[in-house]
Amino acid sequence: MPAKQGVTFQTIMQDLKNRNFAPFYLLMGDESYYIDSISDYIASHVLSPEECDFNQTICFGSDVTAVQVADMARRYPMMAEYQVIIVKEAQNIRSLEALERYLKNPVKSTILVWCHKNGKIDARKKVLGLAQSVGVVFESKKLRDYQLPDFIQNYLKPKKISIDPKSCQMIADYIGADLSRIVSELDKILIYLPEDDRRITPEVVEKEVGVSKDFNAFELRNAIESKDVFKANQIIKYFDNNPKAGSLYSFLPLLFSFFQNLMIVHYTPNKSSEQDIARALDLKSAWGSKDFITGLRNYSARKTMEIISKIREVDGKSKGLDNPNTGAGELMKELIFFILH
Repeated sequence: MPAKQGVTFQTIMQDLKNRNFAPFYLLMGDESYYIDSISDYIASHVLSPEECDFNQTICFGSDVTAVQVADMARRYPMMAEYQVIIVKEAQNIRSLEALERYLKNPVKSTILVWCHKNGKIDARKKVLGLAQSVGVVFESKKLRDYQLPDFIQNYLKPKKISIDPKSCQMIADYIGADLSRIVSELDKILIYLPEDDRRITPEVVEKEVGVSKDFNAFELRNAIESKDVFKANQIIKYFDNNPKAGSLYSFLPLLFSFFQNLMIVHYTPNKSSEQDIARALDLKSAWGSKDFITGLRNYSARKTMEIISKIREVDGKSKGLDNPNTGAGELMKELIFFILH
């Protein structure tokens, strides 16, 4: 398989399913879900169960050195086409010189998977260039909040499960950018979906995930967008009585993202249609533009800027900055009052 760089998770998975293997996979970045998904697939699908006994090694960076890994990689498989070596938590291996030497002449029957989490390898390191010349280099980046609904849709599509936008947003808002937890919750939902109705609705999310379909971050954002003071106060009161349903810490990023994008729309020259706004914000569909059309009607550019400043202030206070004793619940009420008045 020719060396690849700048590849996507989808293209890597397609190559693996087609059994187009590379001798080396450098998987690095802050999003562990994609790194684990690729390495777990390789561990489960390259070798048969009988071949795994003698030809598959899974080790951790805290337990091995690059010298030991390189020595293992130079061995040849026993009664199999490949041997597989997966190094998890590889960021704990300090010196990579032995790996660099190995990558100058890798063994073609070895599939070596290097899982470097919580950051990426310095681009100036020799190992990166060598990895790009002989194998696959993949940077696993954290998704932004606005990308989560698409992630949910794409995860469910191959399983022939439909989900409406509100349900998507409810799950995304409730869980946040923890892809492993999102997938775990979706898999739990799928178990309970009836065979004759493979749809995820707000009612299903409310029942299986535990998010209220009427009192959640999605509905609070809608109330703020439309300046529905009564509805917003109802939801805040519900959050006060049910802390697990929503908190300042999960809601602040969502609010900040909305008003930051609304500021962009305010200063976009052409914003006369949903399509114009979708292009300005690089949205995949015009569906999300409706929120910003409502926001434009209710919040001037000046008020939007003041709200962004207030969100930053409340964020600082929530972390103890110039705030000796105001709780998160009171800070949330203070922020919502400021936004709506």
